[in-house]
Amino acid sequence: MRPGYKRTEVGVIPEDWDATRLVEVCSMKSGEGITSTNIDEGAQYPCYGGNGLRGLTSRFTHDGNYALIGRQGALCGNVLGVSGKFFASEHAVVVTALAKTDISWLTFVLGRMRLNQYAESSAQPGLSVSKLLELRLPLPTFPEQRAIATALSDVDALLAKLDQLIAKKRDLKQAAMQQLLTGQTRLPGFSVEWEVKRLGEVGNCLRGVTYKGDSDLSPYDTAHTKRLLRSNNVQNSTVVTTDIQFVNSERVSEKQLLRECDILICMANGSKALVGKAGFFSISDGYEYTFGAFMGCFRPSIINANTTFVFFLFQTGRYRNYINNLLAGSSINNLTPTSIESLEFSIPSLPEQTAIATVLSDMDAEIAALEARREKTRSLKQGMMQELLTGRIRLV
Repeated sequence: MRPGYKRTEVGVIPEDWDATRLVEVCSMKSGEGITSTNIDEGAQYPCYGGNGLRGLTSRFTHDGNYALIGRQGALCGNVLGVSGKFFASEHAVVVTALAKTDISWLTFVLGRMRLNQYAESSAQPGLSVSKLLELRLPLPTFPEQRAIATALSDVDALLAKLDQLIAKKRDLKQAAMQQLLTGQTRLPGFSVEWEVKRLGEVGNCLRGVTYKGDSDLSPYDTAHTKRLLRSNNVQNSTVVTTDIQFVNSERVSEKQLLRECDILICMANGSKALVGKAGFFSISDGYEYTFGAFMGCFRPSIINANTTFVFFLFQTGRYRNYINNLLAGSSINNLTPTSIESLEFSIPSLPEQTAIATVLSDMDAEIAALEARREKTRSLKQGMMQELLTGRIRLV
């Protein structure tokens, strides 16, 4: 054991820390009952329930700095720091810090305790306040609580700024797409008129693999399978390889093997909002990929189209409106390859396509770099919490 530390029921902690229970550092009480008639969008006070913010109310139950714990619902056990005037419903537990306890520090501690593991089974998961108060935790001195809370709050502030910057960059990209992909703004050096073309003139759309249920699927890669992508593998305009299936190679034709720069499309789904979502395929991990029967693949021609430019067309409001119009009035949420190939867009010359794609791709790269920085910062925060809240690293 390191000098200056002691062994306790909550683990090894600094000698000047205590091992205590939550009841010694805070009080907890569920909020008040509320009905839908109490929620008024024209009111000014936020109303919190078991799943976070529910809306606005015309009166408040608390004023100050508190932690809120979701007592019931899908986010049971989630912890949120709140300040100012707010209304707490009966599905939220309001945590009030006692003397010599910093509420910001306590909020970080509660968030790290994974309180949802203490939920009791019923019609929906719920937490017992009396049982929560008996949970044990390491307790630093008040000055060190404040120092820890300040350090972690600084990281939260950085994360918030990164979120704001990413949102701003995304808005700028959307504005740029609106201007550049419609010809409203032309890049320097280009003046040739654009032509209205069907997507079928710059590529072709293929339907996915049909297979015989579980008999054609394998739980893992084999010499006789291909990796099968489905709707859930298209996320935020990107093709991801989490939760994939493995299908019998005999069911897959050569043209159904995905190629770099193919555009994967959700052609059928129970939700109309998900029909038409598209992702750019750029995976090169040595495996061969195909796509399921409810999916489609638009394969741009590399001769008369810039594949990246074509993919940006699939991210426009015009594309989404086309899809919504195709599905309107139908109870079947299903697109056909012909549906995709018939969509019309104004398309510039190949050099201008390439120039536009470069500008938008550079913006995507900037956003991706910021997102990577945000994820790195989040990981740093998790590491800091592990070290600071257990006393492995001291700030005072």
